[in-house]
Amino acid sequence: MTEPKPDRVRVRGPLSSFTDGYSEHLAGRGYLPRSVQSHLYLLAQLSRWMEGEGLNLGALSLSVVERFVTEHRQHGYVSAVSPGKLRPLLGYLDQVGVLPGAPPVTSTEVDQLIQEFCDYLGYERGLAAGSVTLYERIARRFLEELARPMTGSLASLSGAEVNAFVLRESARVRPRTAETVVCALRALLRFLHVQGWIPAPLAAAVPSVPQRREGLPRALPVGQLSVLLDSCDRETPLGCREHTMLMLLARLGLRCGEVAGLTLDDLDWRAGELVVHGKRSRTDRLPLPCDVGEALSDYLRRGRPAGFGRTVFLRAKPPIGPLSGDGVSAVVARAAQRAGIGTIRAHRLRHSVATEMLRRGAGLVEIGQVLRHQSLEVTAVYAKVDRSALSQLALPWPGGQS
Repeated sequence: MTEPKPDRVRVRGPLSSFTDGYSEHLAGRGYLPRSVQSHLYLLAQLSRWMEGEGLNLGALSLSVVERFVTEHRQHGYVSAVSPGKLRPLLGYLDQVGVLPGAPPVTSTEVDQLIQEFCDYLGYERGLAAGSVTLYERIARRFLEELARPMTGSLASLSGAEVNAFVLRESARVRPRTAETVVCALRALLRFLHVQGWIPAPLAAAVPSVPQRREGLPRALPVGQLSVLLDSCDRETPLGCREHTMLMLLARLGLRCGEVAGLTLDDLDWRAGELVVHGKRSRTDRLPLPCDVGEALSDYLRRGRPAGFGRTVFLRAKPPIGPLSGDGVSAVVARAAQRAGIGTIRAHRLRHSVATEMLRRGAGLVEIGQVLRHQSLEVTAVYAKVDRSALSQLALPWPGGQS
């Protein structure tokens, strides 16, 4: 059965002149002909509705689109006409300057200070974009609770107010999130002190969250990694992509964000190396094992669509674009379910790399270098799983044979 051609859709009304441009826009973002046709039908519906309402192109606005959605949903078009289905169309109309956006919002004193704080985190502290976003939310909650004018509230800020905020946040969030609250608040208070907003260095007044009792790093049992890799159908583009990502996670111990952040420029085929962009803007060059290089080469030749930028791993569904770290994590979870080995997170593969190195006689320094830990203290947790080395340190049981 042949795919329907999108140019069969006839559009009349004020939006008819955008038919060809919208069709090319969708095709350029990886939409298949059938999907392009479906979105063109939605364009035709909106255009005909505007014509029936006596609205010209200049009258198009977000409120007009909301009226269109409301009326059609009242007539039973609940699934065919929805905000989600309209998102590509609204994005295109906004891109070509037809759909006016929301009126500009006046920047407040908090907004300006938050922007300066985010710039400080990104440029001076070198935090990743995801960490900056987390810290921004916490900093905004803290600053918006202060009385106005904010300048006077910051000048008289006390440790008691800082403690009260931490206690309120800790009561409503999980322990792991509470740790993030503490880190973000300390970073904010250091920034405010350096910039002269607060007279005293109050970062030390932020109470610590009780440390959780961490379990041992859990590696995959012997044989499960092969089962996980074999669950990918490498004959399909999607399976080829998933197999390559699993190889990078399981052989090099990369993090999800590091896999998602790989670009074609990071692959040095002649030197047999891979450039990894890690935490805090850290850049490392790792050797590219033959099996990982073959998986990457196979994916780039057969599984990766061309013409969508320099990012190595792309979304499988349109709009085609860079895959996120959460997307990489979801790939691991799907592969584990498909292999019948339960729920597995991507970090388990990183633990497996360290545990296998330890089993083969590597030292903690070597493991820390491969995993690119900032401190040997982080790597030291793997000493707990080296039972053969720990057994030599154990004292004989009292009363037992010496």
